[in-house]
Amino acid sequence: MIVSSIRAGSQRGMALLVTLVFLLLLTLIGISSMQNATLQEKMAGSVSSRNQSFQVAEAALRVGESAVQLDTFTLAVCSGTTQCAPPAESSTVKAAGLNATSGVTWVATGNGFYGVQNIGASVTAVNVPSNTSATLYRVTAVGIAGTSRSVVESIYAKY
Repeated sequence: MIVSSIRAGSQRGMALLVTLVFLLLLTLIGISSMQNATLQEKMAGSVSSRNQSFQVAEAALRVGESAVQLDTFTLAVCSGTTQCAPPAESSTVKAAGLNATSGVTWVATGNGFYGVQNIGASVTAVNVPSNTSATLYRVTAVGIAGTSRSVVESIYAKY
């Protein structure tokens, strides 16, 4: 009987130690799962913001093309390589107004902006009747949603 009481006394501390190790493992698995869920939530939010900014940019592009399409729309032909190049400030523009470097006037529409450049005339534009001169306009649109920014461009031929 003395031997069995010694064995029973030595086992009590071991059960506590095994239980604490299992508890530690379960805690680590729980923390890892929470971090993974948080990361996935951030990624989903980022994808949503990117899609929304792209949709805003597409809508602003259509508004800019509609403005160019009007018979009353006129714009001087750009001059020089800096003013005829795609506007570099499209990645930083935050407000409507004229940019002196590129010569583009940014127009606010919804959560985005659009700017138009007259890049000259062409006789060989696509989808224009042969031997017909068309004025080419570059329409650049910027959409902003959260921290996401999307920039889209189109060339509009008006004849």
